[in-house]
Amino acid sequence: MNRPMKTQLLTLACVLTLGISAYGGPGKRSVPATDQKGAAETAQNLRKINAAGTYGIPNIPPRHDQNYARTSKDLQPFGYVQPFKRHFLEQMIYSGPGRGIAEPGKLAAVKIGFIGPIMSTVSVATGGASHEETLGIKMLQGAQLAIEQANDKGGYVKRQLPFQLVVSNDNGLWGASGNEIIKMAYRDKVWAILGTVDGANTHIAIRVALKAEIPMMNSGDTDPTLTETNIPWIFRCIGDDRQQGYLLLDYLYGKRNFKRIGIIRASNRYGRFGVREIRDGSRRRGHPIILEMAYQLGTKDYSLQLERLRDANVEAIVHWGDATDGAAILNQMRKLGMKHPYFACDRCVSDDFIQIAGEDAEGIICTYPWNPMRQDPKLDAFREAFQKQYGEQPDTYAAHAFDGVNMVIWAIQTVGLNRAKIRDILAYRKEPWQGVTGAIPLTAALDDGGDVFLAFREKGEWHYYSRRDLGLSR
Repeated sequence: MNRPMKTQLLTLACVLTLGISAYGGPGKRSVPATDQKGAAETAQNLRKINAAGTYGIPNIPPRHDQNYARTSKDLQPFGYVQPFKRHFLEQMIYSGPGRGIAEPGKLAAVKIGFIGPIMSTVSVATGGASHEETLGIKMLQGAQLAIEQANDKGGYVKRQLPFQLVVSNDNGLWGASGNEIIKMAYRDKVWAILGTVDGANTHIAIRVALKAEIPMMNSGDTDPTLTETNIPWIFRCIGDDRQQGYLLLDYLYGKRNFKRIGIIRASNRYGRFGVREIRDGSRRRGHPIILEMAYQLGTKDYSLQLERLRDANVEAIVHWGDATDGAAILNQMRKLGMKHPYFACDRCVSDDFIQIAGEDAEGIICTYPWNPMRQDPKLDAFREAFQKQYGEQPDTYAAHAFDGVNMVIWAIQTVGLNRAKIRDILAYRKEPWQGVTGAIPLTAALDDGGDVFLAFREKGEWHYYSRRDLGLSR
């Protein structure tokens, strides 16, 4: 065996060991079969990626899904007619020469980019004042914690270099978001980027990433159309609004037997795209949405929207927007005497919502991309570390960012400093990533295909139920 190959295999062995024992002490945790299977798969994929050379494509079968986004039969479009072509089932392949770029020589650190809304801005794109900083700051904290823990374990093992997070603010302007990706890719020379939250800005960012050929891991944008761009450089480690919407629909119509649903949503991309699958899925199930009302960001009085929903004789109301708006709408509903069951998106599972809604929050049901109350030593260790670092418990944005950065770090440790190979090792991974948010199996579209949940507010606490818990079949 030649020396470079021997060094590479030793490095891989160290990486796999770190991945297996990241949250357990010496001798405290045996290696599960899934970890052993994943380690063997990673080693095999690494050999094939390296064997591809500069102009070849790894001899690894692309992933092919039988069903897009695990869509149930009664939610399939086209009225059960088989379409000529079904998109997003075949994994996109990167066929460029990037795998032939050598690892750079002199480096002080291994940089990973971050872009998210962390500073307040005012722009037309945000509808006036920006409103996502609380989400972006949590995302940043989760990413920073992942970097610090990786450095405590030795940083980039192969060369004993520290990881460094290059932080950029997403100010809500499309052009500015693209410029930030360019800066990180070419000036800062990051190896991958985590971000962002806003759907419109993320769509711009991933198109720039496509041109720059740099992996982007998304942990905060649940826009269903994000991975439908078929860009082979974009990954998502959080369940999107399509998955969450499907579960909610099955509960509304299959469990509660509602026939007349109304929607109230924010008049931005998040609200518009968030309810699209709920609107389309309701129609496919034979119960079209009775009325959909939108409100401008910054609205204080929702009486017009609520009175029209009441007059339309809806049986239940679904809200899609920020937590503060969702809570204010709920309070105004109850003051108007509207006792309708209230359903909301995952952003409403937050302390802000509970503080504003107060007692009115009891009994509401929200979609949610994971179960933060499950028993898992990895999750317990993450919570403890986050509490120690920031003095509070992590939210969903912190947890998913933590997982996303750790997935990127694992890829770097495995293949080295080459953007195309970082993309490859993530894209060809078949074993689910076991993160603090649970198992993250990537689909052919490189989206998170894991379980999503409904969060019930019961007796002053959130309780999380999966499809199986609720007795809902697909």
